[in-house]
Amino acid sequence: MKLDHLFSTFRIKGMELKNRSVMPAMGTGYASADGTATDRLLTYLARRAAGGTAMIITEVCAVDTRGKGFPNELGAWGDHLIPSLARIPDALHPYGAKAVLQLHHAGRETFPVAAGGMPEAPSAIPSAILGQPCEEMSVQRIADVVDAFGKAAARAKKAGFDAVEIHGAHGYLLTQFLSPFSNQRSDAYGGSEENRSRFVLEVVEAIRGAVGSDYPVIIRISADELIRGGYDLEFMKRFSPRLVAAGVDLIHVSLGVYSTPGNLSIASMDTDPGFNLFRARAIKEAAGVPVIGVGRITPELAEQAIARGDADLIAFGRQHLCDPDFINKLQQGNEKDIRWCVACNQGCIERLSFEMKSATCTFNPSCGREFKEGQGAGGAVHGPGVRPDGQGHAADTSRNGRRVWIIGAGPAGLSAALAASEKGCAVEIFERDESPGGQVRPASRPPHKEAFLDWVNWAVNQLEKRKVPIRLREEITGSRLSAARPDAVILASGALPAVAGIPGIDSAHVFDARDVLMGRVGLKDPAVVLGAGYVGMETADFLIKKGIRVVVLEMQAVPPVGKFTAHGYWLHKRIREGGGRLIFGAEVTNIGPNAVSFVQKDQEWREPAAMVVTAMGARSENGLEAVLEDLGIPCLTVGDARSPRRLLEAIHEGHKAGLEI
Repeated sequence: MKLDHLFSTFRIKGMELKNRSVMPAMGTGYASADGTATDRLLTYLARRAAGGTAMIITEVCAVDTRGKGFPNELGAWGDHLIPSLARIPDALHPYGAKAVLQLHHAGRETFPVAAGGMPEAPSAIPSAILGQPCEEMSVQRIADVVDAFGKAAARAKKAGFDAVEIHGAHGYLLTQFLSPFSNQRSDAYGGSEENRSRFVLEVVEAIRGAVGSDYPVIIRISADELIRGGYDLEFMKRFSPRLVAAGVDLIHVSLGVYSTPGNLSIASMDTDPGFNLFRARAIKEAAGVPVIGVGRITPELAEQAIARGDADLIAFGRQHLCDPDFINKLQQGNEKDIRWCVACNQGCIERLSFEMKSATCTFNPSCGREFKEGQGAGGAVHGPGVRPDGQGHAADTSRNGRRVWIIGAGPAGLSAALAASEKGCAVEIFERDESPGGQVRPASRPPHKEAFLDWVNWAVNQLEKRKVPIRLREEITGSRLSAARPDAVILASGALPAVAGIPGIDSAHVFDARDVLMGRVGLKDPAVVLGAGYVGMETADFLIKKGIRVVVLEMQAVPPVGKFTAHGYWLHKRIREGGGRLIFGAEVTNIGPNAVSFVQKDQEWREPAAMVVTAMGARSENGLEAVLEDLGIPCLTVGDARSPRRLLEAIHEGHKAGLEI
């Protein structure tokens, strides 16, 4: 991969970057409730700096306690926080990465538990997503917040940050003032385009005044809100030159707000790579300053975008979570060793926003655990276990020779093998199927999910390098375990499809979704899919793309897959636009040779069906647990064999077992 432009240097004011890669701000939840940086946050950031990226922008940092978006957000609202903030550039600079502090006020996009009281906003209009009431800011309060931004920027400079980034995107306070969707004021800060722009320009001017003329000031914008009643790209093209005149040196061109359909601010696998680059070019041409492009950009697209002049720097967000060393690997020509992000959003944004847990990565279980696994900087130059080459911690040889059998080469088993082999165990994997990957293989067949198989190929490649054998088409029995007596076993045998007691469920035209996705059965039209979870919805999406008419029947009255997640939104949209129908509250009573009968709201219905596809869940296959217990062989059960859940739980549980076995 020839990436001469990506690996060229770049200068903005007095800050010179060693290449054109940027790690953008991404919320983690790793800071303390008092706004200070923790060892966990520092080691996580330093691990990315060690991986070769040129500039790291911190996650949101509140300029005022009332502007916190979540309880443990970083803080810059007082001088007492300067020593804590200074630990961040101190952790990043030894690796040649520049440190940028992102200045933030959530406005109405928060809750009282985080803001310490009623959230504030330009107008008393609740968030379209959170529904949380808020109160309109007074003119004096606006002045106070403008002042808070300026003082926070001065603290960032004093703490040793190389630049600041103003968060003016994604529906937070600055966007709220700009947008007629959220700003219905009638004073000097609302109404006309000029008035709605006033607050943002005052913030930029305050920051420029606080840091001086030679210090880089970046602003992250949403180039288009993509919501009814919001501002559009044409507005931002008019507004961006005014940002520059007020003191902005570099514009980070993002997109959307949290109520934008499909959540394009953190685009899922359903969105084409590089979909936002044309907006970056439009803003660059309008503003006349360099821009950062962002939005599912691959290294190849990054090289092309920089060469064409679409963008000057490229933000790789979730890819930094998935593989912190990918920049170094690209520069060294080791593309095959890169663990690629697939934009599943399970471990990062959805975990943080919907589960209220700290962020991680589905495919990289070490993300956020660097401080526990010896991969972080811990405030020191290289810290415990971090090598200057940025490749993470060295292999632990304390368990050399310990024979560990892993039963199952699905995601949990492969993850366990990677961790156990790194700990020095002598690992063997046994898989009864003809290929490794388990449920990831059928899961990679629906539209836009092909990249999921990349992780399986990456894991197999890493295990081959470590000479870990994967023995395919081998069924492990009690007698074989008794004869071989491994020192320990990790049981990752997966799950079998759940079967409901529906009359006709055993008919010849009824198939499991996995067999359909893997091409093991001939497709017939029309089809009825039983179950509207992710497996059922993705199978329906798959069938529709093949030209099959589909009806999905779901027993629950509420869709198990909501439209609030990005992938869920696109699934619903594609099924609807493809002519598919979703019927909820449907209790299937019989599967006949040509139709499926069901009851909905006490009324009987029949849907024609030349084929019926079951996607009604799964049941763990863990019968070997009792055998292993009788034999006295230590065993850890992981993934679907423990309980059928998501890919995230499978990979993370396997990793944990591999470290502990």
